[in-house]
Amino acid sequence: MSESLKRKALFNAQGDTDVRRRRMINGNTTNLNDFNTLKYGWVSDWYRQAMNNFWIPEEINLGQDLKDYPKLEPAVKTALDKTLSFLIFLDSIQTANLPNIGEVITANEINLCLTIQAFQEAVHSQSYSYMLDSFCSPDQRTEILYQWKEDPRLLKRNEFIGGLYNEFIEQRTPVQLMKTLIANYILEGIYFYSGFMFFYNLGRMGLMPGSVQEIRYINRDENTHLWLFRSMILELRKEEPQLFTSEREQLYREMLKQGVEEEIEWGCAILGDEIPGLNKTMIRDYIRYLGNLRAKAIHLEILYPGEEEEPASMKWVSQYANANLIKTDFFEARSSAYAKASALKDDL
Repeated sequence: MSESLKRKALFNAQGDTDVRRRRMINGNTTNLNDFNTLKYGWVSDWYRQAMNNFWIPEEINLGQDLKDYPKLEPAVKTALDKTLSFLIFLDSIQTANLPNIGEVITANEINLCLTIQAFQEAVHSQSYSYMLDSFCSPDQRTEILYQWKEDPRLLKRNEFIGGLYNEFIEQRTPVQLMKTLIANYILEGIYFYSGFMFFYNLGRMGLMPGSVQEIRYINRDENTHLWLFRSMILELRKEEPQLFTSEREQLYREMLKQGVEEEIEWGCAILGDEIPGLNKTMIRDYIRYLGNLRAKAIHLEILYPGEEEEPASMKWVSQYANANLIKTDFFEARSSAYAKASALKDDL
């Protein structure tokens, strides 16, 4: 499987019109989008969920956040700044990388999903900018934006995912595509979660309510992205079994485990035992649980035997992640506008 994947033609009059011949990779697509002839039936549900999730960052009022931010304890403020720097950068490279994946995916309905995801990642970047503009000075904003370059721990985390994306650009082979899909799966399903739990913990403390709600909507979007990449991986498992030999499955498990360990190391470093309501044990237990959940969802052997159940001490994370369960009409923020989209439970 060392041959390069061909970049699909944009205009292809000789493309297959028989949906039964459609494939994730190495197909012969016309690029015609027809919602009445889908090979991958789950796309219809995914598309409707993603479209129903539409939201606008500025419709969430950050007035209270402006008051809260200067009063945050030093450890809390440092954690918030570094968490935002991390989230901003990785959502930015997600936006840039998704078209690279789409160039070799030959199932047009999957490319529709990837396009919607890229749009949502751009909204997330805008959301972070809106947050920073609302409660930071211009100098603070710039300093936070580029912490990912100055902080060795942040740089190390970003290099893991960013390096895998670069490898795919340089070597567009089926195996490198799979590694890129797993990297996306790690990013959406593991790498963001110390940041998410930090913001939800702020919510429990009654702090930064507008930012907490922004993160809820981002988390909901990321769950749909997780759903998308899990489904893509499972379709490739059926269509390209040579990508799922025992040796390659072990490679994917090792990637997942590295993602888990990186997330635990990062979470313990910036949150540690200094943030009220969180500690290193809670972070480790929850991220390991997520690692097992993610491995099982793509039919891989779990990573941490005996840690398959959601830790009782962290059940509040999933409760806060529900964008519609908790009333969040923060100072006339139009949360009711989003009630049309049911929360997507993180059970992937």
